[in-house]
Amino acid sequence: MTSEKKLLELCIKNSATVSTAESCTGGALSALITSVPGASKIFSQGFIVYSNLAKLRILSISETTLQKYGAVSEQIAEEMAYGCRKIANTTIGISVTGIAGPGRSENKPEGRVCFALSMSNLMKTETMDFGAIGRDEVRRKSVNYCLEMLLSQLETKNINKE
Repeated sequence: MTSEKKLLELCIKNSATVSTAESCTGGALSALITSVPGASKIFSQGFIVYSNLAKLRILSISETTLQKYGAVSEQIAEEMAYGCRKIANTTIGISVTGIAGPGRSENKPEGRVCFALSMSNLMKTETMDFGAIGRDEVRRKSVNYCLEMLLSQLETKNINKE
């Protein structure tokens, strides 16, 4: 069984719904989740917030947080996940923001990606340094990592039904 099918089954079993906030993956996570027939039972909405302005306007992230930590940070990933969960009114919000490459930012390496999972009773953030493995590969690994985060949380049955 594919990860996306397993996600669908676990969300249905736990009465969980999902929304996404994506930057470096450009909607690839949402596309994968919705590639499974029946995804409309669990998937509400995806936000592609590639620019900082989009993150500020659509998800209402804090400009202060953005200036202090930068767009590729666990703090921004957290605000993105919380924002998408609240706007979409879902059980789970998951976000991804990173530097797919080529190249790096002033302070952060190519391949650094930050993730966050938001639920009413949990906020989980993680950072992965995939390295300079190429833009497509960083994006693919990021989408897979998001799925792993979702599945891990759902398998623990730690879902607070709001």
